Order: sequence, then C-alpha cells, then structure tokens
Amino acid sequence: MQAEAFLLVIATGIVVMLISMALDFLWAQAMPVRIFYYILKAPGVIIHECAHVLGCLITGATIKKVVLFSREGGSVTYTSPKIPYLGNVVISTAPLFCIPLVLAGCTWVFSQYLGCALPPLPSGIDSMDAVPGLGSGIVEMFSRNLIVRFNAWFLLYLYLTLSLVLSVAPSSQDIRNAAIGICIITFAGIVILWSGIPFAVSVLEGITRITGIGFALGLAFGSIALVISSPLMVWYLYKRF
Repeated sequence: MQAEAFLLVIATGIVVMLISMALDFLWAQAMPVRIFYYILKAPGVIIHECAHVLGCLITGATIKKVVLFSREGGSVTYTSPKIPYLGNVVISTAPLFCIPLVLAGCTWVFSQYLGCALPPLPSGIDSMDAVPGLGSGIVEMFSRNLIVRFNAWFLLYLYLTLSLVLSVAPSSQDIRNAAIGICIITFAGIVILWSGIPFAVSVLEGITRITGIGFALGLAFGSIALVISSPLMVWYLYKRF
C-alpha cells in the first residue's frame, strides 16, 4: 500500500466531512418545512450517537445519558474515559469512521439482497483516476435503478445514504477532538507504512479499504445532495438578502 493512497483516503474523508457540514447548515437554515429536515436526518443522527456510545465502551467511559434523537439532534453524556488523553479523541472521532462503515454495509445489503444495481461505483478513492469513474458510476447507478428497471428499494437506499452523509460531520463540541484524532490517525498510518511490518501494514490496508468504500459513497451522495440542494441555496439567499 502506498502512502499516497492512504493520504488520499484521509483527504476524501475530510472532504466528505466538510460537505456534510455544509449540507447540514443549508438544510437546517433553508428547509421550508422543518419536519422534513428532522425526518431526513433522523437515521444518521441515531447512528452518529451509537458511534459515540461505541467509543465510550471502547475507552472505558461510563455512559450517563443517551439521547438518540431530538429537535436539537442527539447527545451522549459520559464520564472521563479510562484511557487518558486519547479517550475523548476516540469517542469524538468514532462517527467519522463508523458511519462510512455503516454506509458500506448498507450498500452491500441493498445490492446483495434487495436487487439494487450498485456495482458501477468504485470500491474506493485510492487515486485521482478513480474520480471520473465515480461520476460515471453515479449516472449509471441512477439509470439502472430508476429508468432501466425501477427498484423501489433504491429510493430507501438513497434516503438512508443521504441521512448518513448529513450526519458524518462532528458536532461543534467534538470538532477539536476530531481534528486531533485525524492528525493522530494520519501520523500513525504513515509510521505503519514506513515501518513495513507485514501484519501491521495488512491490517491498515484492510481498514483503509473498507473505510475508503464508505468515504467514496459519502463523496458520491454528498455531491448528489449538493446538486439537489441548489434550490434550497437559492431560497436561503433569497431570504437573507
């Protein structure tokens, strides 16, 4: 595995996070009927908070209160983790990696068991050559599932993936820890690749490959959501000015 491929996956994750933040702000501010925003975001927020819960369990933090979804979003209240320094980082960054894994899992279920034609999408963004393939794969995916042979399950897949993309970004209180976590993961990955230890490199490759699939899907549907959201942007600017 080349360091460039690893760094490109990390960069894709950061881009997906920024798209998620932009979409969440836009939809929250410009959605004419608020209930639609809550319905759209609910599944992703629940997965987001469950990821925080998993981070608490991993780091030994005692969970005091869990709110999976409310009008203000979700929240997890917990005591200080048993793993010093890195514990809060792990808890804060957990959604950044758990949500892409759930997204990849949803893609597998809908393609293997519900008849959705999803193979055209690339398995990950490990080189710049994969970006054009991502765009053509999106067009073909919509064509095969909505025009060539309509599959109602594909609409549910779109709903879930867009909801997950909206919820990738960390909350305002988690942004600092998430930034630190991304830096630590990037540094650790480079060290592992530099060390050349076969087992460590193999584990890193597996994690990066699976996460990269989720990030690629997040980038694809985040881009679609930005295009779909353009009328909301016009509406938001109209209200502001």
